This record gives sequence, C-alpha cells and structure tokens, in this order.
Amino acid sequence: MQPDPNDELLKLTFYATPSHSCSYLSEQQATTVFLDPEKHISKKLYTRLSETGFRRSGSHIYRPHCETCQACVPVRIPVNQFKANRSQRRCLKKGSMFRSELSEARYHDEHYHLYERYLRERHADGDMYPPSHQQYQDFLFSEWSNTEFLNIYDQNKLIACSVIDRLDNAFSAVYTYFDPKYEHYSLGKLAILRLVEAAKDAQLDFLYLGYLVKDCRKMKYKSEYRPLDCLVGNRWVRLT
Repeated sequence: MQPDPNDELLKLTFYATPSHSCSYLSEQQATTVFLDPEKHISKKLYTRLSETGFRRSGSHIYRPHCETCQACVPVRIPVNQFKANRSQRRCLKKGSMFRSELSEARYHDEHYHLYERYLRERHADGDMYPPSHQQYQDFLFSEWSNTEFLNIYDQNKLIACSVIDRLDNAFSAVYTYFDPKYEHYSLGKLAILRLVEAAKDAQLDFLYLGYLVKDCRKMKYKSEYRPLDCLVGNRWVRLT
C-alpha cells in the first residue's frame, strides 16, 4: 500500500536523540525519535501517532528508532475480543473487594505519595529514581493530552493508579503505580484488567500497553493478554 500523500504524519518533523544506554536491554544502545515539541497535538493526531507506535512521556511524543535492534514492539489489547485466562480470572476474583473509578488527572498529594513509595520500594535502581514532585508532574501530565486516572481503592484508601490517555478509539496506558504492601493482589495485572473493562464501557476498541520487549523481564507480562495486536513493520498483527 502506498502512503497517502494527504496523511498528516508525512508533514510532521521529528528529531532523533544521540545514541544512549537502552532502558530495557542493558547491552544495547538506543536511539529515540521525538515529535517537534512546537507541534500542536490534537486528539486525532495523537490517535494516529499511537496507531504507528508512538507513546507519550510528559508533553513529548516519542518512539524507539534503533538502527540495529527492533526489540521494542508496540502492543495493544482489542478489548472487545479479550478473553481472560485462568490466572487473570483468579486475579479479578482476588481483587473483587477493591473498587475502581475513573477520574480526571489532577495533582493530589495522596497520588504523589503513593507514586513516591512505589518508586522507592520497587524501582530504586531505575532511571526515574529518586522521585520528586516536579519529576512526577513532568512525567505523567501534559497540557494537551486528555489524561485520566483509573484509581483502585481498598475502602477509602488509594492503593493503585493507572495514568491513561483517552484517544479517539482507545485508552493508552501511560504508567501504573501501586502500594507495594498489596503486591499479593497483583495490582499491576488487576489495573490492566479493570482498564479493559473501562474501555469496553466507554465503547472504545483498544487498550494500548506500550512496548513489549521479549528479553526484558519487566516487559514480558504484556504477552499474557490475548488476543494481542503487535505492530510489526507498519502492520498490526493479531496474536491469539
């Protein structure tokens, strides 16, 4: 298929970073391309960029663009076809006493303190540590994105939050953090399963999960959701 000359993506300007250490594979060097930060990003454009494998970090739209490695595979769940497996059904049952709700993404001390505790206890070796109020807001919020929180509560206590962007036809999961004391309940998995249900309720088609990196232990969990759409080349391929 020849590219549509009227496609807005062909008119965009992107900038590539210098080669840097890969966040997913320690032995690899990575290059990332970013959309021109001066570009006005509409919901329609953000949807199109997501369909071609781009993600949001703060106000920036980016995608890996490595010369010698294609390990980062964009993936999304077609929510209306999703079938929970046995492990996922157990997770839903175990977490059934927790309530969840969608809310507009706004800064709250309760959310920041949960994020801070999560990074301190789970990712103290990561490139987002140590957390700060400014880092939290620069990473998760944007003036132009239609961002929401999926909050999970144990009674009135916030125990998990998924930061999501609402696209024309999908939710895009930006980041999830949770109370490490509730690790037994697999809150990361529970959050994804609740997002699938929320996307269905909102009559959306997909839940974008970011990049599946086969040889990165922290990213392999995404392959557990089926069916799963993977962007291979310029085409979405469905794994069942």
